[in-house]
Amino acid sequence: MIYVLLSVLQILTNVFNPTPKLIFADDFLGTKLNETYWNYNLGDGCPTLCGWGNREHQIYTKENIYLEDGNLIITATNDGIIESGRIHTKDKVEFKYGTVEVRAKLPVGKGVWPAIWMLGHDIAYNTWPACGEIDIMEYAGKQPSTIHTSLHTPDSHGQTINTRVTEIPSLEQDFHVYKAKWDADSIRFFIDETLVYTFSPKVKNNNNWPFDKPFYLILNFAVGGTFAGNEIDPSIFPQKFIIDYVKVYDLGEIN
Repeated sequence: MIYVLLSVLQILTNVFNPTPKLIFADDFLGTKLNETYWNYNLGDGCPTLCGWGNREHQIYTKENIYLEDGNLIITATNDGIIESGRIHTKDKVEFKYGTVEVRAKLPVGKGVWPAIWMLGHDIAYNTWPACGEIDIMEYAGKQPSTIHTSLHTPDSHGQTINTRVTEIPSLEQDFHVYKAKWDADSIRFFIDETLVYTFSPKVKNNNNWPFDKPFYLILNFAVGGTFAGNEIDPSIFPQKFIIDYVKVYDLGEIN
């Protein structure tokens, strides 16, 4: 009888508080990037988006992205020309709502600008910021031990008010887990399981909530530009943005 009661309770728990289901994961094993999931951005963004829209200094290449010891390594180098890497999942891995979790170790030095972020899949015809942008993690080397989490929407973009700055001592010395939990009501940001910011406008419309459609994921390592600043320390190169894994879960239990 006790066993039956426990079984019934377990069934009810699974129905009303379902465990989130892993819908995408990349542990970056093997020797090369899995292009079933990922696309490369290459060049400097010209002619349509020179400096990638932010007056960034780097040129993106495939050669600055590689796998090593179960990690994705995006390296910024400076051999007279600053080169780095950017990958994304557009048209390959897109999802509406869920939990995005990325474990990563940051580069250091003035000018570095690594980021974990997302854009609406309709960006080609519903151009930024109307498509929406979710910045799970942005880091500028000119501000050590500081993480920015932000949202860009038609009513607040660029120097958006929808942002939170979190300071973590010795942040750069180890890996940390950066996470966003996104549902129809809110987007919540976590660092190492600590909630750092919640975005949840009471009245939602196209101007403040373009987050009701599929988005895709972007991992990149920019150098210089409007966020990181144009003071770039030439002595820091090469620098590595190291990603241990990327995981995406469906909604599961909302807590």
